[in-house]
Amino acid sequence: MFSSSHITVIGAGLMGCGIAQVFASKAIQVTLYDPIEGARQTAKQKIAANLTALSQSLSALDFVHISDNLETAVANANFVIEAAPEKLPLKRKIFTDILRFARPDAILASNTSVIPIKDIFEGMDCNERIVGCHWWNPPYLVPLVEVVQSEQSSLAAVESMMSLLAFAGKKPVHIQKDVPGFVGNRMQHALWREAIALINDGVCTAEGIDTVVKNSFGLRMPVLGPIENADLVGLDLTLDIHNVILASINRDTVPSDILKSKVEKGELGIKTGQGFKHWTDESAQTLRENLSKYLVNSVNSKG
Repeated sequence: MFSSSHITVIGAGLMGCGIAQVFASKAIQVTLYDPIEGARQTAKQKIAANLTALSQSLSALDFVHISDNLETAVANANFVIEAAPEKLPLKRKIFTDILRFARPDAILASNTSVIPIKDIFEGMDCNERIVGCHWWNPPYLVPLVEVVQSEQSSLAAVESMMSLLAFAGKKPVHIQKDVPGFVGNRMQHALWREAIALINDGVCTAEGIDTVVKNSFGLRMPVLGPIENADLVGLDLTLDIHNVILASINRDTVPSDILKSKVEKGELGIKTGQGFKHWTDESAQTLRENLSKYLVNSVNSKG
């Protein structure tokens, strides 16, 4: 059904290259556009490295075409997926330009991770063909893609994107309301808010927080989602627990003092060698390798 489709991905960074790789691996023609020469020059190298790490054929590269011209890149595309940096003015500028050149029936999607889709397309005449299309990093390993229905989105556009993603081997989920952060990031950052608050309040160390998560409920999460877990233990027990705990869970609507302090001091995490934890080049590389191996094994076990 989609083998004759043409996909254009805007942005040849890690996300854009990974998204292009997913479609190319299914023998779908992909145009990868980026205005930066360096990004264009290294795009196929990034994809080749990913394919090699997965022990997959490099033949997928034959379906990836690199472009430095936005007009020609989107002119024949059935789907256009923007994967530019998470800056609202930039995304709005990109889609303003895309609308000048894209086919009138092309589905237009943004890979934003938190910005409401309505904010990106506000004031644009999109004919209900826009959707959110939030991939998770790395996109060629993490199955989920959140397909966000905005007030400007038609159900047909959502269903078309969902079908394309399923054809490409992803696990699309229809997000029926265009809220900041959609679903995955709202839940993830609710957990992060509580974790950071527990450190801020002296309840537990950063090392202790991660040990708790990785050796308790984190072990169950690949096979047991939060709603399945609630049903499993019983909603009566869930209600009893909520009656005790909810009043004391952090409800701050602004970032924690300890988080703001660390950013102000330049303690940004692995990129600076110090965040909530101390990082060396070796410990950072070990973390990345462990994550990559886990994700690859998870994908292979499901394949």
